[in-house]
Amino acid sequence: MQQRRLQAVVILCTFIAVLSAGFYSIGDGDMLLKIHRGIDLFGKVYKEVAANYVDEVDPDEFMRAGIDGMLKTLDPYTVYIGEKDNDEIDLVTTGKYGGVGVTIGVRDGMIFVVDLIDGFSAAKQGIQIGDQILEIDGKSITGWRLDEIRQIVRGAPGTDIRMKIEREDEPQPLDFVLVREEISVKNIAYTGYIEPGIGYIKLERFSRSAGDDMRQAIKELRVKGTLTGLVLDIRDNPGGLLDVAVDISAKFLPESSLVVSTRGRKSDSQRKYYSTEIPMLPDVPLAVLVNNNSASASEIVAGAIQDFDRGIIVGTRTYGKGLVQTITRLSEATSLKMTTARYYTPSGRSIQEIDYSHPLENGEYATMPDSLRKVYHTAHNREVKEGGGIVPDSVVSSPEPSRLYQELQRKAMFFKYANRYASKQKSLPENFEVTDAILKDFEAFLSERKFEFVGEAELNLRELRETAQQYGYGKEFFDHIDELSALAAKEKNTSFQRNKKEIQVALKAEILDRLGGDKARIESTMRDDSQLKTTAALLKNRRVYTALLGEKER
Repeated sequence: MQQRRLQAVVILCTFIAVLSAGFYSIGDGDMLLKIHRGIDLFGKVYKEVAANYVDEVDPDEFMRAGIDGMLKTLDPYTVYIGEKDNDEIDLVTTGKYGGVGVTIGVRDGMIFVVDLIDGFSAAKQGIQIGDQILEIDGKSITGWRLDEIRQIVRGAPGTDIRMKIEREDEPQPLDFVLVREEISVKNIAYTGYIEPGIGYIKLERFSRSAGDDMRQAIKELRVKGTLTGLVLDIRDNPGGLLDVAVDISAKFLPESSLVVSTRGRKSDSQRKYYSTEIPMLPDVPLAVLVNNNSASASEIVAGAIQDFDRGIIVGTRTYGKGLVQTITRLSEATSLKMTTARYYTPSGRSIQEIDYSHPLENGEYATMPDSLRKVYHTAHNREVKEGGGIVPDSVVSSPEPSRLYQELQRKAMFFKYANRYASKQKSLPENFEVTDAILKDFEAFLSERKFEFVGEAELNLRELRETAQQYGYGKEFFDHIDELSALAAKEKNTSFQRNKKEIQVALKAEILDRLGGDKARIESTMRDDSQLKTTAALLKNRRVYTALLGEKER
């Protein structure tokens, strides 16, 4: 078997070498010769190691390691997709997958159900958010990676999967038999009005059906009320399909507008993508809300809206991913996702932040200094710069979470308390709020779980002490640090009260997620979303809105 694999690799390498000749002109003879030599050398090394290494080598794993090693010299988006990962390609390209309607996540080192899709097997059979998964198909998942578990949970529609879960206040683990079904991903998390006239659409991804979902969301807003302004929220949206980003942009831009162009290595590789429909909202004031996790297709939409001065961009600078990937099937079960082009906004700027073609000596990558960024101009002649993502027209930062909040999140205390609360309450009153009684119960829960954290002042004093020890400071200096440490410990005891509002917001969102559903959870966080509030205010202030777009108020 091993010998047949080795022969297959040699034959494959030879076939690739012959086939590649058809893709290069006579002028590329040097490149073709290098490719032939490289394939020959790779095949020889592979064969020698797989056949003669001191320990037995798995030929399949060794080949995968070689491929991954080559691709790591390029950029993080060029990857080989094996059979186990192929369902992720189907998810992005079709927006569908076979599953039971459950989203899993890691909380404090354990695997939990963190979301459910209504109408599918998991929800119908009684799985609940907060359930801890212990076994799948009779096998303990202890020590498994999250992606390994996802691969097992997903599968062909119509097949069964067995889960053993542990639930708060249940004395024994519960067993479920779930049936996989074809599930369409949810591109839009929320559609509604945040105040009279101001619509809000939360777009979470750009899968194949996102354009149709956006069309339906806009229609829904029109039916519900009079739309005088729209917030398109693409914060934390990592992107997706390029042509879907064009489709989304076309809902707002004039027909036949250039949305984005791409250019690859060859001089004749440029492609231009235009909006091909009459816009649904040609004149309604528009604000696109972004942050540092808005990437790729999100940046195509934000860049097009900004370059045409069709709406204002609000929030914080986007991620800066201006590279286009093409997926090529290598076999029935494997693919290559490869960066084949850079994309450019309508004004001609690239928003790529990192230059992967020139790694530094320390292994990191260079970014373009601001002073060297070329200036481009929007439709109203406003200056915008290349590189570094999309810089908002109005920069609005979100508040920095407290150290206490970060530790409560990291140790999944909000999540775990909501599980307990939901197991006891079963339902919520109208206009539910986190009362002082609930906060007191939460504090008792933290004490029961022996929750501890290091405060901001304590952390800084530790660093100061280490620096003082390193440079041999005297006893008097350390005596003062001890005094400050004692004061910091006292102050930490008041941190719960000082951060009361922040804790209430987080607890309310988690509890509503269990007992009120996605809509209630999202609406609860919107009320305390400072970026969203500022964005809505900008849309209502026509003088400021038009000034940000570089035009005079009509």
